[in-house]
Amino acid sequence: MHSILIADDEMNIREILRVYFQKEDFNVIEAEDGQQALTKVEKEKPDIIILDIMMPVVDGITACEKIREKYDTPIIMLTAKDEDDDRILGLEKGADDYITKPFNPREVVARVKAVMRRSGGFLKWNDNRKLTFPGLTIDRERMEVKTSEKTVNFTTKEFELLYFLASAPGKVYSRNQLLEAIWGYTYFGDTRTVDTHIKRIRQKLAIPKDSPWDVETVWGVGYKFEVKSRL
Repeated sequence: MHSILIADDEMNIREILRVYFQKEDFNVIEAEDGQQALTKVEKEKPDIIILDIMMPVVDGITACEKIREKYDTPIIMLTAKDEDDDRILGLEKGADDYITKPFNPREVVARVKAVMRRSGGFLKWNDNRKLTFPGLTIDRERMEVKTSEKTVNFTTKEFELLYFLASAPGKVYSRNQLLEAIWGYTYFGDTRTVDTHIKRIRQKLAIPKDSPWDVETVWGVGYKFEVKSRL
């Protein structure tokens, strides 16, 4: 039985989602504010987390950031329609996806299942190769990225996205292709999820201008991992 933490200060939302997820045989854990959510993540170790952005005590963005300091548990944010900046910020802080209120509970269940399939399905599309480039090593078996300067800490989705691109240097992938490959769905997703993850990857790698490799934007199409020189 999978466990899901639903953190929202609105009781009716928690109740509706609890009913739908219990029908899908999930063990449902509830929290009514961000601090409760953090406490229950530590205690219960849920398989996936739903966080409302606007919560008392500790807001969802802060809770997401604190969870990401210790765990790679998939996180889906709940946002209002007019919270576009907060949605992007949530993704930048480590959320895997977001759902806009009001929502169809069946969409939430479908989205959760899709995120969980991808979080456990990485080996389906590639092997355990260690990818090596000048000043960069991406070790699938260890889930580890090293540059010539340091070991870089990535979330699971960030690592998968980088590894996927670097597995086929020079190949251009559209945002929808990356969304399907890494998150495992197309219709429910938002391509900004890809953009924010690419942004975080670039920031963490701190790629210098003279780097022999780069994560490049192909304008109007998507992204590619470009290698300018090999070992």
